[in-house]
Amino acid sequence: MTVNSGSPGWYLRRLSRMGPREVGGRVADAVRRRRWRSARPDCPSVGGATFTAVLPAGTIAAVPPDAAKRLIAEADRLMAGHAEYFGVDRDDLADPDWWYDPKTGRRAPSGYAFDVPYRDEDAVGDIKQIWELSRHQYLTVLAAAYAVTGDERYAERVAEHLWSWWDANAPLRGVHWTSGIELGIRLLSWVWIRRLLDGWPGAAGLFEDNPVALNQIWHHQRWLAAFPSRGSSANNHVIAEAAGQFAAACAFGWFPSSARWRADALRSLERQLRDNTFDSGLNRELATEYHGLVLELGLAAVAEADAADVPVPESVRLVLLRMTDALAAVMDNRLRPPRQGDADDGHGLIVDGGGTDRWGSLLATGDTVFGRLAWWPAVTGTDVRTPLLAALIRPYPKNGTAPAVSRPASRPAHFADAGMTILRGPARIWCRCDGGPHGFLSIAAHAHADALSVEVRHDGVDVLADPGTYCYHGQPEWRQYFRSTLGHNTLQLDGGDQSVSGGPFLWTRHARSRVLVADTSDEAVARWCAEHDGYQRSVHRRRVELTAASQELRVVDEVRGPRREVRLAFHLGPAITADLVGDRAELTWTRDGEDRSAALDLPGELSWQAHRGESDPPLGWYSAGFGRREPATTLVGTGFTDGAQGFTTVLTFRG
Repeated sequence: MTVNSGSPGWYLRRLSRMGPREVGGRVADAVRRRRWRSARPDCPSVGGATFTAVLPAGTIAAVPPDAAKRLIAEADRLMAGHAEYFGVDRDDLADPDWWYDPKTGRRAPSGYAFDVPYRDEDAVGDIKQIWELSRHQYLTVLAAAYAVTGDERYAERVAEHLWSWWDANAPLRGVHWTSGIELGIRLLSWVWIRRLLDGWPGAAGLFEDNPVALNQIWHHQRWLAAFPSRGSSANNHVIAEAAGQFAAACAFGWFPSSARWRADALRSLERQLRDNTFDSGLNRELATEYHGLVLELGLAAVAEADAADVPVPESVRLVLLRMTDALAAVMDNRLRPPRQGDADDGHGLIVDGGGTDRWGSLLATGDTVFGRLAWWPAVTGTDVRTPLLAALIRPYPKNGTAPAVSRPASRPAHFADAGMTILRGPARIWCRCDGGPHGFLSIAAHAHADALSVEVRHDGVDVLADPGTYCYHGQPEWRQYFRSTLGHNTLQLDGGDQSVSGGPFLWTRHARSRVLVADTSDEAVARWCAEHDGYQRSVHRRRVELTAASQELRVVDEVRGPRREVRLAFHLGPAITADLVGDRAELTWTRDGEDRSAALDLPGELSWQAHRGESDPPLGWYSAGFGRREPATTLVGTGFTDGAQGFTTVLTFRG
């Protein structure tokens, strides 16, 4: 069974979340799509195109040896035809079928792009599996391996696969021409492929001297100029579209429309980066992986601007600076950011091998470009991407030549606009408290029904875990579970979610939260309190206190309103073993060969049961990444609430 996102009811719900301007824009898009069905112009002739956006001399020599070693190992695995995407191992990458989904065994239909029902897994397969390979980020890895080693085998494989893709995916034909974010990221990949292959004798013949490549690049940019994400869909997608369009118009600025495309994309990028980011620096989607994606895309776009000597509004760099500081602020001691909202393993630019720390890489780049603050966590790992981007991006002025910028003098713990509070305690205790908005824009596409949830780690180990995302399309019961209220460490009333879902990327009613207390100044006790109105006729209020001396986290839930059925869930990380007796759970785990433990005292007013790896309905799961899930213990207490009754939970760490 699949979710029918194209049903009349879905369209009505989706339409209800749009404003008049968005509706008008979408009507114009529909008319344009019909016109384009029979009007497919050829790329204008280009004479004397040259590629000048090369890496400065000495850049490759600055790549750390261990990062280069990981890169080459990954490239060799790709050369052997092996890769893993979203939990599915592939061994067909030596000669891939660009329309094949190895998860379902289905192959996407051909035909006019806008006729392809890409949301229908029964007709197309898992669209994420099909799209991911065609982002060509594995080709940027092969191109980077060529740049590091000079081994032409890598360059030749890149050329073979680009020729294959271009031959199989003529403009406006098939599933790879249906989504702007895919076109934008693919363009960015092509820019970096050309840059990294610059020393290869066949590079010019593959790109600027190749009419097929020129036609593809031109049609990608024409598409993005015509069909931008708009209105309630103007989230990370529109930033990927603008970043890819801008990068291509800078590096491949060979067409009559290049200057216009570049200017329009830069205006969109500046506006959307600002609109998608809180003043505190956190991404407004409140989905951490999309914070990383947007930051990567923004840095890559600035790199192209500086390489092409294109002036960029100062606001662009300021947003990226704030995003980097915010990321540094919310990490735990192992450089892991929160697991909040949707996550689909999306990256803006990949030139590294397996085992490279994405978040450490972003901080390393931020250090080079903006300068680290004294309170930033230390980055000990290495990566390939940082020296490549740093070679192109001009360092942020630090001697009074830039506008006055106020950066946090100490590590922020409360982000009022995003409703996120980080409580930190001894023994590397980290706790995220969620009292923020329900996602971004009217559909809040990547939000979860997680108001007032907590996420607790000890030395980087998930103790009270956010279970993650797992899937988007094709498995509605799993999509619903992983973004449900029951799927988070919070309280559910009468078996319903705090916010109302209208589809896999659509919320028709949003719970409103407000933080009442966020006091992290007391080194002895950190306090947080918030409430939300998602349950009609009732208000859920939660208080959290982290006491340093006793290493104790106390959570008090109150429900004000009529008598209702309550379920209180606590999801344990996959490394945690739980022994539940009555209303007390003994938790044990191992970290770096050392045994650790904690006691979880649960509200005695509720009846407690442990769930693990259940499928009908889903309960007791953890998703470490998109398409992957594993059993984990979930403790659920059931009972009733009446009036202002409170439920107290105490988590006490030992040692």
